[in-house]
Amino acid sequence: MGRVTTVPALLAISHGTASPAGQAAVAGLVEAVARRLPAVTVRLGHVDVQQPDVAASLDAIPEGTPVVIVPLLLSAGYHVRVDLRQQSAGRDGVVIAPALGPDPRLVDVLLARLMPLAPAPDDEIVLAVAGSSDDRANEDCREIGRMLGARLGRDVSVGFLAAADPRLDVAVAKAVASPATRTVVANYLLAPGYFHDLAVRMAAGAPVAPPLVGDDEPPVPLVEIVVDRYRDAAGLSD
Repeated sequence: MGRVTTVPALLAISHGTASPAGQAAVAGLVEAVARRLPAVTVRLGHVDVQQPDVAASLDAIPEGTPVVIVPLLLSAGYHVRVDLRQQSAGRDGVVIAPALGPDPRLVDVLLARLMPLAPAPDDEIVLAVAGSSDDRANEDCREIGRMLGARLGRDVSVGFLAAADPRLDVAVAKAVASPATRTVVANYLLAPGYFHDLAVRMAAGAPVAPPLVGDDEPPVPLVEIVVDRYRDAAGLSD
């Protein structure tokens, strides 16, 4: 008699936010992932701010079920490298997938969010990113900036909202001082919340694109990235 194989559960872990709009956006993303994986147990937890936290989320999955944690985080900073490992250490059979970025499909989503602002060929583009105390995460974001610039055929500067320089307000001020027609801010944040509101304030009147997920249907490329991170970590083929 063959060995029974248990399909791993997918535990999507977001940063967490106090913003109802941000909470709804992330929940909508996870619901879209669950629709793509009808045979998989899909749950949502949070590494900070919201409940359930990682430990409680793991406890809600039956003991003995392998779990793939997919960080709903755009770069591999402290939360991915330290927090998730520490907070899941008490549970056997847990695999932590890589962060969502950098990934060229995220550039597809950035462009889709940016295009309604109709950036002209001579506009300055600044990419707003959260920032991390781990410069490896910041470099992931700079790589997305380079990828976005390559797609747009122009330089894209990166402005950080916390923990790293240049800060977004400095990057925008530098861009505004150029002879470009205007400055437009691309938004490398997952969902509405504190950092998006901060980006709007720091942009000082420059138009800011929406975050990657909002109150509309989650972008297909983003759903595909989450599914692929799960499948790769679980060792599952299509």
